[in-house]
Amino acid sequence: MNIRSLTRGDGVVIGAAVLLFIASFLDFYSVDCEGEFCNSDDIPSAWESELFPVLPSVFLAGIIAAALVVASRFLPAGRKLVGLSLDQWGTALAVFSAWSALWVLFDGPLRSAEQVSLGLAPILAFLATLALAAGAVLGQTLPALKAPLLGAPKPPAPSPYGAGPGQGYGYPGAQQPGYGYPGGPQQGQPAPGGQQPYGAQPGQPQAAGATAAPGPQGGQPGAPGGEFAPFWFAVPVARPLFAEDGSPNPVAELAPGTWYLAVEQRGQALVAQTQDGRRGVLQDTSGIQRG
Repeated sequence: MNIRSLTRGDGVVIGAAVLLFIASFLDFYSVDCEGEFCNSDDIPSAWESELFPVLPSVFLAGIIAAALVVASRFLPAGRKLVGLSLDQWGTALAVFSAWSALWVLFDGPLRSAEQVSLGLAPILAFLATLALAAGAVLGQTLPALKAPLLGAPKPPAPSPYGAGPGQGYGYPGAQQPGYGYPGGPQQGQPAPGGQQPYGAQPGQPQAAGATAAPGPQGGQPGAPGGEFAPFWFAVPVARPLFAEDGSPNPVAELAPGTWYLAVEQRGQALVAQTQDGRRGVLQDTSGIQRG
């Protein structure tokens, strides 16, 4: 789960759900009365049984819709429930919640009583469900709402040795056994001049006179003879990673803000490997940030 996969539209959906939850505890009606017989404690909230079905059709439907939309960002693309994806179910529930909240403004279970008017709860509920529906419907179409909620991370400062500033997993230049992209000599490896050539595997001796090729961009190492050299990269937006056998079903989803390793190039596509070891083909490589 990576919070950087959330967009600004998802932020609108989350904020609207929080406002809707708060509104469910407020007074649903206001009463114009005077004297000792006016007791505000008798004014119900949406959780009272006499207001059924306002609670499930407006408040619970909107909160569940927001949960489905946000949950779809953390699951692999293509995951469906009864033929529809989670964000499609969430969008439908959000629109239904806003439609129900609109009709509550015109009539309600207790509006027939004299001196009774709408309270703060139904007004806030309508505004919240309207924002919820707008965020769910337009979140994946408007460029302003499709932008990442937290923004992409700053690229690591280039080093003359090709190593980035990070020391943990997922940073370009960090020593990761088995990836073929060491940030420096490892124990048991001879390294003339104190540096191991790029592309060497752990335990592989260095050829005499071999030197590291200069990186073509941003600390990206080059390989002798024009061969492909593994490199770290990050995607600007969430993108699916498809199976290497050409299957149309994604095997993973690359999230912005995380570094992935490109291990092979196939035309304009890249074969990438995630932190948990899954490999797949990234077909859309436009705008990727190299480490």
